[in-house]
Amino acid sequence: MPELAYSHYVMVQLCFVKTMPSALTPFVRSDAVGAILAEVFADPARELTIAEVARRTQLLPAVAHRELSRLVAGGVLVDRREGNNRLVKVNPDHPLYGPMSQIIAMTYGPEPVLRGLLQVTPGVEEAFIYGSWAARRAGEPGPPARDIDVLVVGDLNLDDLLQTQQTAREQLGIDVSIHRVTAGAWANPDGNSFLATVVSRPLIRIIPAGSTHA
Repeated sequence: MPELAYSHYVMVQLCFVKTMPSALTPFVRSDAVGAILAEVFADPARELTIAEVARRTQLLPAVAHRELSRLVAGGVLVDRREGNNRLVKVNPDHPLYGPMSQIIAMTYGPEPVLRGLLQVTPGVEEAFIYGSWAARRAGEPGPPARDIDVLVVGDLNLDDLLQTQQTAREQLGIDVSIHRVTAGAWANPDGNSFLATVVSRPLIRIIPAGSTHA
């Protein structure tokens, strides 16, 4: 990853371990809560351990435990014990389940949804969200993001890319635009005005280099 982009990415990541006020939506108390809800709402039938939630959201385990306990107490999530593990998932019987799922999908949902889709898209080496959504997720104030801009590094088939883009739009209920670049171009962004602009602003890394299995 380019040095400039990496430095900015690290700065954004440091923000994620703190319970920051949400700049994505006023309907969620903090980024920590938004990130947790995004993971559990991405697949309502899936149960996750507290350790899995902490890893997926990049939150400290103590923070994940505290926020999950609050959500369980409020009836948004349900939990059960399995051995030493505490498993949590969405409570589909909550009276606000429908509205909550829509709000989360269009605000914090892009990260887990795109991660899941791009991990199984052939040719993806790295992937990032940039633009207004990334800026809000990094804590910069501003109007709600009306679309999601994604940068994918690798050698992707255009048909696969368009299918992934369409599926993301359907799942999130918001416009998604995926821009592909080669690894060579990404390694030297200064020679490309578009990439130079992208790396100068917040980037949310959703697929680290070497993590895909496609």
